[in-house]
Parts: sequence; structure tokens; C-alpha cells
Amino acid sequence: MKTQLWAIGLVLLGSIIGAFGPIYLKKSAKTFFIKKPLSLIKNKDLILGTVLSVAGTIIFLIALKGGDLSVLYSFVSTGYIFVSFYSMKMLNEKMNLLKWAGILSIVIGVIFIGLGA
Repeated sequence: MKTQLWAIGLVLLGSIIGAFGPIYLKKSAKTFFIKKPLSLIKNKDLILGTVLSVAGTIIFLIALKGGDLSVLYSFVSTGYIFVSFYSMKMLNEKMNLLKWAGILSIVIGVIFIGLGA
């Protein structure tokens, strides 16, 4: 099956949305108390992180109709790139040379697999 461009676009959209999930989960960890079950319900960052992660997965599931899993799944790795950028912006995390090299490696890998589609 030839992978459709709309499916790749959906996977990228799902990665962009889903990458916010870990950011909000990280933020929720500051106030996460397992001994107080009601605090889980009141933890807005935990709920938002979960919803965004699930939304990204649902978008990915829809995209699977449009192409080869071997191609589409490689585009899921772009989520790591988005998480890195969101972490810098929203959590004030710092990037170093090795992290940038990792991002470059992901981009190169996705390009190679995309060209082979």
C-alpha cells in the first residue's frame, strides 16, 4: 500500500498534539500524591496530559488507514522533537549538543524512511 500524504500529515498532527501530553504529565508530577486519591481527580495537569496523549493516539489510529505502518510509525518519532522544543519553552529545560545531535538523527531517519515510501 502506498502511504498517502494525508496520513503522514495526520501522524504529524497527532505527534504535535500528543507531545503536549508528557509536558503536562511532568507538570502534574509536582503535585502528584498517591496517598490522596481525590488529588488525582483535581490534578488538572494530569488530566490534560492524559487527554492530549490519548488524542494524539486516536489521530494516529485514524492515520493508519492511509499507509504502511513501517512508514507512518517512523513519523511518530517526531514527537520526541516536539517534546524537546515544548520542554525548552514550557519547562525551561536546557538543550546540549548531544540532545541537538539526537534531534538531528531523528530528522535524518524520518527523511530516509519517508523517501523510501
